This record gives sequence, C-alpha cells and structure tokens, in this order.
Amino acid sequence: MGDEDELDRLLGKLTLRAAVRLLTGATTWRTAAEPSVGLGQLVMSDGPAGVRGEGWDERDTSVLLPSATALAATWDEPLVEELGGLLASEARRKGVHVVLAPNLDLHRSPLAGRHFECFSEDPLLTARTGAALVRGIQAHGVAATAKHYVANDAETDRLTADALIGERTLREVHLAPFEAAVAAGVRLVMAGYNRVNGTTMTAHDLLTTPLKDEWRFDGVVVSDWGAVRGTLDTARAGLDLQMPGPAGEWGESLARAVEAGEVEERAVTGKVRRLLRLAAWCGVLGGPDRPDRPDRQARPLLRPRQARVLARRAAAAGAVLLTNRGVLPLDPGHLGTLAVIGAPAARARTQGGGSAGVFPQDEVSLLDGVRAGLRGRARVVHVPGPVPDGPPPPLDMTLGSDPRTAVPGVLLRVLDSAGDELYAEHRRGGRQLEPPLPPGAHTVEISARLHPRTSGTWRIGIAGYGRLGLRLDGLPLLDGVFAPATDDPAVVHVSPPTQVVTARLTAGTTPLLVARRELAPGTGRATVVGAEPPAPGAAAALAAATRAAREADAAVVVVGTGEQQESEGRDRTHLALGPEQDALVRAVARANPRTVAVVNSGGPVELPWRDEVGALLLAWFPGQEGGGGLADVLLGRTEPGGRLPTTWPAVLADAPVTHIGPHSGGLRYDEGVHVGHRGWLRAGRTPAYWFGHGLGYTTWAYEHLSGPVRTVAGEDLTVRVRLRNTGTRAGREVVQIYLARPRPTRIDHPQRWLAGWAAVRARPGEAAVAQVRVPARALCHWDTAEGGWRTEPGPCLVLAGRSAGDLPLSLEVAVAGRA
Repeated sequence: MGDEDELDRLLGKLTLRAAVRLLTGATTWRTAAEPSVGLGQLVMSDGPAGVRGEGWDERDTSVLLPSATALAATWDEPLVEELGGLLASEARRKGVHVVLAPNLDLHRSPLAGRHFECFSEDPLLTARTGAALVRGIQAHGVAATAKHYVANDAETDRLTADALIGERTLREVHLAPFEAAVAAGVRLVMAGYNRVNGTTMTAHDLLTTPLKDEWRFDGVVVSDWGAVRGTLDTARAGLDLQMPGPAGEWGESLARAVEAGEVEERAVTGKVRRLLRLAAWCGVLGGPDRPDRPDRQARPLLRPRQARVLARRAAAAGAVLLTNRGVLPLDPGHLGTLAVIGAPAARARTQGGGSAGVFPQDEVSLLDGVRAGLRGRARVVHVPGPVPDGPPPPLDMTLGSDPRTAVPGVLLRVLDSAGDELYAEHRRGGRQLEPPLPPGAHTVEISARLHPRTSGTWRIGIAGYGRLGLRLDGLPLLDGVFAPATDDPAVVHVSPPTQVVTARLTAGTTPLLVARRELAPGTGRATVVGAEPPAPGAAAALAAATRAAREADAAVVVVGTGEQQESEGRDRTHLALGPEQDALVRAVARANPRTVAVVNSGGPVELPWRDEVGALLLAWFPGQEGGGGLADVLLGRTEPGGRLPTTWPAVLADAPVTHIGPHSGGLRYDEGVHVGHRGWLRAGRTPAYWFGHGLGYTTWAYEHLSGPVRTVAGEDLTVRVRLRNTGTRAGREVVQIYLARPRPTRIDHPQRWLAGWAAVRARPGEAAVAQVRVPARALCHWDTAEGGWRTEPGPCLVLAGRSAGDLPLSLEVAVAGRA
C-alpha cells in the first residue's frame, strides 16, 4: 500500500468533527493528537536564530546563532546548511518537530523593525540562503517553515496593513524566495497577518496559486499566530492549519459550515491529508517504531562544544569589514595596551527583539573575546563611555538574590485577589514572559534583594501592561495602570514598554525590591524588572574614553542599537545611533588613529564618522559566541567573511524606499521590481556601501571574464571569472555576477540585477577561477498579459565584480528566443 493510500485509509476513519478538530492547534505550540489513527502531537517552536521550545524560561537555554542578516552576509550556502543542521539538533534536543524559520520577507526599507530576522534586500540572495537553511534543518528530520507569506516586510500596522503590489513585482521579487523554499522541499509555509491587494493572507488565493498548484507544494500552510480572523473565507482558501489553539475561528463553526454546504467537505479532507502527511514525515503518525522515521537517519545531537565552535565560526564568517586603512588585523605581538570602549563591548546585543528571542546558553561579549585572545600578551582596558539610551537591563544573578533563600536571582510568586500565595519558585532573572498561572491567579510578583556595588541614583524599571507597582524596602516607587496601545501579540506578550523610576541606593546594602503586575484580560503575561547603576555624566564618560584611547596602542570602540530599536512589533523611526554614540566614536578616533569601530546592529544605521576611523567592522547581532568570533577577526586569526546583503545608506533620506507605514490602510509598492540596490541604481544615488560590499585581509585583481557569446531563452548560462590574490595573505573572495540590458527595451528591467555568485580561495600571488551558473530564470520577466515567464531576445551584459557598485569585467551575450 502506498503512502497516499494509507492516508486515504486513515482519513476514512475520521468523523467530520474529528477531522476539523485537527485543523486548530491544541495549545499555543502543539497540534491536536488523534489516537484512533495513531496521530501524535506536532510540537512547534520559534526560530530562526535559535530554537526556544514551548516556553519562555531562562533555565531552558538555547544555542543562539547570529541574526539572519549575518547568515546572509556569509554568502556561504554550505555554512548556512550546517547552521540549519545545528537548529535541527537543538529542535530534537527540545522535542520540537517544526521550526518556524526561515523568514523570507525582504529588506524593502531600512526602517523595518524586523530587518535583523530577514536575510537580504535581494530576492536571489534571500532565496538561496533560505533554501540552504531549509535543507540544513530538514536533512535531520525536523520540518522548516517558510514565512511570512507574502510581502509582510513592515511592522507598522502589520496586523491589518494592505500591501498594494503589482503581479510582476510579486512574482519576480517577493514570491521568488518562497518558490525557492518550496523547490528545496520546505514542509510548511506560514501565511502572514497582512493583506495583499485587499485580501488578508490567511484567506488569499495566493495560498493556492501559485503555491499549491503551480509550485506543487504538498506541505502544510499554517497561519501566523492569531492571523485567522474569519471562518468561511479562510476555510475555502489554501490555509490548512490555524494556530494557536484550542480557541479559534474554525472548530465547531467550520463543522457547521460544512454541514450547511458553505464549505466543501473535500476542502477539510485536503487540509487534514496535508497535516497527516507532515506528521508522517516528522515521525508522529503511526507510532514510534515506523521504519521510515526521518530522525532515524539524522546525525547525533551536536555536543555543546561543537555547537559553540560552529556558532563562533558563523559570527566571524558574517562579520563585514566595511573599511580598513591598514589597522586590521591587529598584531598581538605589537600591542602593549588595547583600549576597548563602549557599553556594548561588555554587554553586546546578541539578538533582536520579539517572538524569535531565546535565552542563550551563554553570551561571550567582545570584551571577553578580546581578553581571552590577548591573555598573557597584552593589557586590555575597558571604558564604557556614555550610557546608550534604553530601559534598564533585566535583573540578573549578579545584581539580585532571592529574598527567601539568598540564592542569586529573584523570587517569582503568583498571588490571588486577596494577596495569598498560589505559587512560588526561584528564577534566575527578572525577565518573565510566561510565568505559571494557576487557577485564581491575579497578580505576578517578582522580588529580589538588590546588591548595589555603586552608590547613587539608580534607574529601576518594570515592563508590562495593566496595573504595575514597584516598592523598595516598602516605600512606593510606582503605582499606575498602563493600557496596551496595540493588540500586536509581539508587543503585548513579548516586549511591552518599560516604566522607569529612579531611587537612591547605597553600596553594601541589600534593599528589597518588589515588583507587582495585576493580570487582566488583554494585557499579556510578560513582566520584566530591571535595574541600572548610576552612570557618570556624558562629558566625564567621554573624557575617560578619550584618555584610554590616547594611552593605548590601538582602540576598539563598539556602538549599536538599543533594546527599543530593531524589534518585532514596531518599525524604526530613524537610523541614527544617537549623538552620544557618534560623539564617542569621533572622540576616540581623534585620540588614536588606530581605532576600529565595531557596529552592533541587525540592520543599517547611519555612520557619519565612517571616514574618520581606521577600520569599520559590522558585527550584526552576532549570537552567543559573537565575542569570540569577532575577536578572531580583529586579531587576524580568521578573515572577516561577510559581504553586505543589503545596501547601506549614508543617511536615511537617500534610501529609495523610506516609507514604512500604510496610508489609509494601504502600503504602495511603487518601486516595483526596483528593490534595494536596483532602486539605488534607478535613482542615480550612491550609498555609503553597496550591496555585496565587504573587504578581507588581502586584495584581488579581476583579470578576465569568459563565457558563451550567445544563449537561448530557457537555458542556463555558465561564466568563468579569473582573478588573482595580489595581497600578502591567503583569502576568500565572493565573485558576484550581475546582468544588465545595454539598450532600452519595452520591459522595465532594473539597471542591473544579481544573477549568481561563487566564492574562491587563493594564496598570495595565486590565481583562481570562479565558475558561476546563471540560471535561465535570471533572464526572465513575468509577463502579466500572458501570465507566465518570458525571456526578451536581444543583447545582455554579464558583469562581474565584488559588489553591485564595483563590477570591472563585462561580457555581452546575445539572447535568442526559442524556435
């Protein structure tokens, strides 16, 4: 009996209501089981930088990889596949069957709040990177999820925003990465919250055409969490699974709609068939002894050390060296003192905000990494400089202790309406996103004995919605009601705003801090309590940083975005790092010409001092091993491997697309196919750094481009680029191929567009040849009149180089139509 015959047999055993029950989640992260057909529960978890599991608990840690922007910056599909395998290993360790990654939406605007979680501005780089991650995850028996289908690339009003976008733009740009994921065998596709051309995505025809009929996607289309807002329209569409559950818009309403003839029963059967097919692939259909369970062939779980080594290698591979005036790599043999400056150097931001966040196993700061790398060889001095804006960091085990046990951490209690304790436990920190809530829960309380090492005025904060209270040694600091200004689940449940007060603390004392939040419908479960010691004034902090830089042989200054920037649920309003951080970099660079500026952000920021520093390194959000990987780059143990996956503007106003929010509910994609560097080229503007840009520790000469001078529509094209390492170190170069139409045509082609790439390695003086396959699709455009892919005959330029703005070699190819 074939697999589909077996599914027919199982489907025949299900009543209508039993079938419908399977189409809504049983919990937030699990699907429903059905013992009568041997179906167990599928467990899902957020990604893509780490696999959290089913709960937010700082005691259940995860390996934290670099941000998706950093993975795309590697331009290294085999490495991304390895990282996908690491995510699969983490999923299996946590009992997870489905990882909700990769995110295939594009970097349409640099203001996008979730920029860090998406790969690139370019559809091809996004497609190939995403497909590599899918292959890596699924090679080990864990299902990947391509999200958020489609054009869900802004956070402003994301639950209701309507992407007004042309058919050609959809096909060539925004759907292309999803098509590649389906070709790679992705098992799930997630429908986004947004609308496209007036229809919400969970009810959109795009879930059927092209996804299921043209691309032959045979997996499950799952909703984003809470994205289903109606019964009939979504049930009639290509949506298969509503999450979360058990409440929702389907259930009994869907069963009655089928009985009334408003929804065809075969539509329900088709959805359940897909779910059973996924369950069989994941090994939760037919019992644990099925011989074809994919995890039986999966590699053993990665040991912690293996995972850390891979994460460290990834941090270095994605780091982008934007400029270098002979300062990098630093030579440990010629360093007496290295000044490491900036608060993010000691407490780097390793991940962006929102539902994809995890509690990492450990976090190696750049300061830690450099100290380890120079131990016994050079003195490392750290000066924090001016404190960046943002809420106080959550209480951790260095600052607080459980008032009952004196163990470092905090005491979590859940109280009823009378103030009586229903539940209590020791926790490691003040960030509690999903505390246990027994029946009758009314108030969440987090308390700690503080252990200030510095006397002065401290900042103390509590994040959450509803009635919030803060008391210090019994004295009230805050008591008020704070209502949600949005129903966005990422904000309400994960990253609510922080209310900040001040209090004077004395070093050596142990004051009792008690934070309470009353639970109320619609206010979520998140409660975060933080504290921050007094900081010197900006002038004094800047003077100390300048002095340290002047007295050192070299300086590394680290700046970056704060906790309130770059997060799911909100878009950015600017790209500035702020006057304090800009002033810090300038002061350090003036004090020491051997200054390396390291930027800790997930996406573009303005760098007005970029020509004043000796070197400029982009670290992204580098994951838990970022400090070690970046130290490897700074000290020359490895080459910075990254190339920009997105064009960086000098100032926001230069970017081709800056509007991020909808107007009257609609967000117009007027740029059409001219996304990212294509838009910069059409506008005739020069960015700070082009898409594809990145330096290594050697130099390259591009010598020759060869390939056929004629090709036929529908056939792939292979070109070869000879280049030579003209520097003094072995290195890796990413050879990029772009296409252009040398003469105007009736089609609105981009001025040039990425068509392929390959990486080469060579020793000093050695030549290398990059062979790059240009797929036939790269020469195609979507013909809206005929509804298909077409290739326009005529001359085409093949351009080769190291970025969208540096293409020294060209070859003209005549493109002929098919006979």
